[in-house]
Amino acid sequence: MLERRFISFLRRSPSTSEKVVAEEGKAKTWGRRLVSGTLICLTGGVALSALDDLSIYHSCSRKALEKASNNKTIIDAIGEPVVRGPWYNASLAVAHQRKSVSCTFPVSGPQGTGIFQLKAVRNGEEKWTSFLRPSDWEILIMEALVHVPGNEEKQQTFRIRVSDDLLLPASNACTDCASQESSCSVEKK
Repeated sequence: MLERRFISFLRRSPSTSEKVVAEEGKAKTWGRRLVSGTLICLTGGVALSALDDLSIYHSCSRKALEKASNNKTIIDAIGEPVVRGPWYNASLAVAHQRKSVSCTFPVSGPQGTGIFQLKAVRNGEEKWTSFLRPSDWEILIMEALVHVPGNEEKQQTFRIRVSDDLLLPASNACTDCASQESSCSVEKK
């Protein structure tokens, strides 16, 4: 008799309240899936953006360290090799659809420490796979704020402007303003 009641319990159709509860459970399941899927997508987007920023930082700072290793004033001040500091002490600002960057990061050498500040632009085209490989950056402006410790009297902190020392072409005669020669002169670096 107990078996018949159990079998009839299994065979009976669910009541309307049980159907409503089952539908609410399905709706909650889909809502939870939607929320968790959205959170996963947002987290992935933030992670990709952070990886792209880290790639930009490494590309620009590598280029700056190459430029600094060729600068006699910086090498004389803090020594060789010049080593990049930790990435979490750096600041990075990207603009113009990630084609220009302003970066500041710490460096150190055997004789002292410093901070490199640079502004750079990206060379080449922007493709959707560009975050997978390092980009080629051209440094437009670079300065080094260098601190060389020593005795109390010998501590020095100074600013070094790093440039490519490009030679400008010889100035040609100005034909538009022949009467005002002084205002048409070109400054040489």
